[in-house]
Amino acid sequence: MSADEEYDEERREHARSEPPPAAPGESAHPALALANTAITLPGGRALDLLAVPAEAEDWLAAHGLAPAGIGVREQCATQLRALREHVRSLLAARVDGLPPHRSALAAVNDAMTRAPAVPLLYWDPVRGLHRAAPHPVDAALDHALAALATDAADLLAGPEADRLAACASPPCNRFLLQHGRRRHWCSTRCGDRARAARAYARRTGPAA
Repeated sequence: MSADEEYDEERREHARSEPPPAAPGESAHPALALANTAITLPGGRALDLLAVPAEAEDWLAAHGLAPAGIGVREQCATQLRALREHVRSLLAARVDGLPPHRSALAAVNDAMTRAPAVPLLYWDPVRGLHRAAPHPVDAALDHALAALATDAADLLAGPEADRLAACASPPCNRFLLQHGRRRHWCSTRCGDRARAARAYARRTGPAA
C-alpha cells in the first residue's frame, strides 16, 4: 500500500470513528440528544460521548444545561449516564409499542423533582439549623437532570411521540423524530450506508 493509500485509509478510519451529526429532533429535544450520546458505530464499535467527566461537562455546557468549567465529577457523570439509559429505555419502548419499564419511569420522575427551587434546611454542630443552596456542582447537575427528564416526559407524552423512530440502518442505535413515512435514518451517513448495503445485497444475491 502506497503512502497516499495509507493516508486515505487513515482518513476513512477517522471518519468512521467520529460521531455522526445531530439526528433530526435533537436540536429541539435535549433528551433525544442525551439518548444519542451512546452510539454504536459500524463494525459494532461503541462510542460514548459522556465517557469521562470532562466530556459530560462539555456536553452539558454545549446544550446550555450547565455553566462551562463547573467541574463535573465522576459521580455526576455517572448520574447523567444513568439517566441516559433510562431515557433510552423509554424511547425504545415507545418506538416498539411496548409498556415502559417501571424503573425507567421512576428514574425519570425522580429526576424531574430533584432540583430544589429554594435554599434547603440544613444542620451542623457549628451553625445549627440554617438554610443554604446545595453545592454549586450538585445544584447544576440536579437542574440539568430535571430539565432533561422534563423534556423526555414532554416528548414521550406529547404530540411528537408518534414521530419517534429508531434509525433504520444497523448497527446504529440512535433515535430521531421522522418526517413523513419514508424510511428513516438518523443521518446522511446512515442513509448512504443502508443504500450501499441494499445495492450490495442485490448484486451478490442469488439469481432469480
